[in-house]
Amino acid sequence: MRIGVITFPGSLDDVDAARAVRLAGAEPVVLWHADHDLRGVDAVVLPGGFSYGDYLRAGAIAARAPMMADVVDRARQGMPVLGICNGFQVLCEAGLLPGALTRNSHLHFRNRDQRLRIERADTAWTSDYVEGQEIVVPVKNGEGRYVAAPTELERLEGEGRVAVRYVGGNPNGSLRDIAGVTSEDGRVVGLMPHPEHAVEDLTGPSTDGLGFFTSVLKAVVGA
Repeated sequence: MRIGVITFPGSLDDVDAARAVRLAGAEPVVLWHADHDLRGVDAVVLPGGFSYGDYLRAGAIAARAPMMADVVDRARQGMPVLGICNGFQVLCEAGLLPGALTRNSHLHFRNRDQRLRIERADTAWTSDYVEGQEIVVPVKNGEGRYVAAPTELERLEGEGRVAVRYVGGNPNGSLRDIAGVTSEDGRVVGLMPHPEHAVEDLTGPSTDGLGFFTSVLKAVVGA
């Protein structure tokens, strides 16, 4: 299985995401933001960082990169897509996920190991977890506060589209402690914390993040 990892100008965690893909048992494929070629990948990861310097808004320019036109088209056909941190911002800006990510409510960059609760264990990226399972992965962001209109929040909650929620303290003021959401079909997931930094005992606080990457292998095989 081939999983593409897009590199934008300002990406920081593309190499880490590719390593997580490899540890999960898939082949990482480097994708360049300015290309129009998904290179036959089965799924795509949008990594963390500061794409295009976060000019205009975080993720706003990256959402209009040539590669993203192909990602949006394939995602709407059912290809699994995971957006991590800046990648989550890009997915919201591209219209693949609802809501927006804004400045942290305390106006400080937050970097810490964070407890999360898996709210949906039936998406393409969370099926190797159990609903209600708590995991620990790092969080590091300055614009990670998830916001949406009250009616949109009610719809997300009612449709069960909150994929991951902060527990044990909200690091950025996200409404309803939302750390990640999913598309209606469960194929597109975005989250602010960094599962790619929790895939090895040597370098992470845990290996709890690896399940995001192993889950998609099963999703593609079963598609």
